[in-house]
Amino acid sequence: MIKRHSPRLWVILFLALLAAPFVFGQEVQAPVLDPATKAAIVDQISTLLNTNYVFADTAKKIENRLRERFKTGAYDKYSVPQAFAEAVNKDLAEIGHDRHMGFAHAPAQAAEIARLRSRNADELTAARARELEAARRNNFGFRKVERLAGNIGYVDFRSFAPAGEAGATAVAAMNFLAYCDAVIVDLRQNGGGNPSQIQLISSYFFSEPTHLNDLYYRAEDTTENYWTLPFVPGPRMAGTDLYILTSRATFSGAEEFSYNMKNLKRATLIGETTGGGAHPTDAKIVQTEYVLRVPEGRAINPYSKTNWEGTGVTPDIQVPAAEAYDRAYALALDKLRGKTTDPERKRTYEWILVELAAKAKPVYPGEGALKRFAGEYGERKVVFENEALFYQRTGPKLRLMPLTETLFAVEGSDYFRVEFEMKDGKAVALVGVYDNGDRLPYPRTK
Repeated sequence: MIKRHSPRLWVILFLALLAAPFVFGQEVQAPVLDPATKAAIVDQISTLLNTNYVFADTAKKIENRLRERFKTGAYDKYSVPQAFAEAVNKDLAEIGHDRHMGFAHAPAQAAEIARLRSRNADELTAARARELEAARRNNFGFRKVERLAGNIGYVDFRSFAPAGEAGATAVAAMNFLAYCDAVIVDLRQNGGGNPSQIQLISSYFFSEPTHLNDLYYRAEDTTENYWTLPFVPGPRMAGTDLYILTSRATFSGAEEFSYNMKNLKRATLIGETTGGGAHPTDAKIVQTEYVLRVPEGRAINPYSKTNWEGTGVTPDIQVPAAEAYDRAYALALDKLRGKTTDPERKRTYEWILVELAAKAKPVYPGEGALKRFAGEYGERKVVFENEALFYQRTGPKLRLMPLTETLFAVEGSDYFRVEFEMKDGKAVALVGVYDNGDRLPYPRTK
């Protein structure tokens, strides 16, 4: 989550201030630092933190630590800007324990920030055009919007880009999902972004005005309140089951979205505990070539009265991030199966759940068991080759993938499966199983 700025500044702040660390060592031959310059850097960092950092007492502790380190000569051995910046950054982390705070020797980034804040209209326009084009080519972080089998919606996006620029893309994604019976929001690779987009996307999942979050800024002693929007383009999904996927890489604004939904009991979170960054951040230029990330405020959830800083957001169901998608999909289907009274829908959910169960716990009956199924079932033939079973009727041979000890998915088909009927340890019939509930048995003939 980052502080709101004018549209002309959002790109640099969005790209530079999210959870991604600074890139050190931008210069091949850096100048040698003298003690006076180091002292000036320590002074300026201390002033900036004491003025802006969200926790005044922590800012003072950091100042004391930096000045003590400078006075005792701990920084004397660092004569190159990059190394000195890394040492200072380490001290900031050890005292602040704030993943949004950071310090780096970053001349190019500092120069770009200075240009954007220079109020030079031509430079601002050019920089905005470049970065906006890059954001558009990246589809504002939206990677995939999909309707899964069973009418489950899925959206994967990697950032909460400002709604002023990315709102139309977000609206398109939400409208695509509007009539799904459940929605999975994948934030496993989402590093955060702008509160305006969090507000927009959240609004689709509530029918009544809902208080989402507050942001307090220390320097101005002001609090910004975020509620769902009174209007969104397209249908809302207030009654739609919602699942949010998280990982250790889920950070900042993506954590806010997850934390808000969890506290509002609006979603089920599945995956890993998130990164733990809850402080809106701004960039400050230090001595021309350095950049200091300063967390200027903090999130205050209106229900928990706190936030996820340093602790992350704990999911309702903890599983490795790589397993979160399948777990959420299965959970969504199982819940819908329990609610529906429509036999056709129930069959659809059960059909998909069998495959997901086999994916979660793969089944391999063993070579001996598989060979028992090989044979002819009327015009249908099953052969065992290369340690696998293959099904053939009139066309090419299709591989059979085990779902249970006797039930197999057929390669290339999502509506037809093969099940073997057993008697006294022998396959006596092949049953064609269809997703509409039909079961057609074919006795073994050879």
